[in-house]
Amino acid sequence: MLILPTWRAWMVMLVVAGLAGTLVVRCAYGFLALTEVVPGGVLVVEGWAPDYVLEPAEGEFRRGGYVLWCVTGAPVEKGAVLTEYGDYAALTVAAFEKAGGEKGLLQPVPWPTVQRDRTYASALALKAWLIEHGGPVDRVTVVTTGVHARRSRLLYAKAFGPGSRVGVLSVPEYSFDAERWWTSSAGVRSVVDEYVAYAYARCLFRGR
Repeated sequence: MLILPTWRAWMVMLVVAGLAGTLVVRCAYGFLALTEVVPGGVLVVEGWAPDYVLEPAEGEFRRGGYVLWCVTGAPVEKGAVLTEYGDYAALTVAAFEKAGGEKGLLQPVPWPTVQRDRTYASALALKAWLIEHGGPVDRVTVVTTGVHARRSRLLYAKAFGPGSRVGVLSVPEYSFDAERWWTSSAGVRSVVDEYVAYAYARCLFRGR
């Protein structure tokens, strides 16, 4: 004999499910937008990130005892005005110095165009560059924006290997309110898309 829950039981289950769903939604941004720096070693900015990440990145570099500050970047493929810089790493350095930043402080590390796994490719390029130039590869902190942070740390950790400690600094995004991300289309797209991408990187991506 099939026994169905009473209406009171259904109500309790609905309330519990609603509370659980609310908790997941409210915690989603904070889970992805992780900040856990590893002071010392190398600080690296992802070159695709907007210019406003440079100020907090410089602040972290100066107070965190880092020995090197780098920016990665793929080739510039669009925009006649920008192509003179060659890649987004060089473009970011130019923007930093034009805004009054110390010349030579930010080191560009370009990487070739790839069709997929761009964060992982940039991490491999940085590791190769550090090895070639005698830089440290055991302590790396990645500066990125918002919800991309947890996935960036994961992919850099995969690229640098178990002998390295990888941290991350998440700079809040300007395109939506992080505290109420579900109230804007930009917030929903960013959080949902990043959850899917993180799940892929965690469960399916094996590196090279």
